[in-house]
Amino acid sequence: MIQYLLLAAAIACEVTGTLALRVAARGRAPFYVVVIVGYVLAFTLLWASLRHGMPLGIAYGIWAAAGVALTAVLSRLLFDEPLTRKMIGGIGLIVIGVLLVELGAVH
Repeated sequence: MIQYLLLAAAIACEVTGTLALRVAARGRAPFYVVVIVGYVLAFTLLWASLRHGMPLGIAYGIWAAAGVALTAVLSRLLFDEPLTRKMIGGIGLIVIGVLLVELGAVH
């Protein structure tokens, strides 16, 4: 269970860092500190999740997929970026793909 909590924290840090990158790119340079801290924490927490026994394929799949989905949705809410039906469909396919990988790993 701890590996999933660590992974959730890694995802939150990665998404935070990515969203801060968008803010920094718009001319607010101090947000680069948030970007760096977010990414360092994300990889550290991902590593910790792996150390607690989560398989790499599962951890990376969930981390990457959740990062893409959350970043797309939050970018829409925070920055008014597009979130089209095709994008929502793609997010749905990502979720299905991660679930299939997760279920396939269970013996």
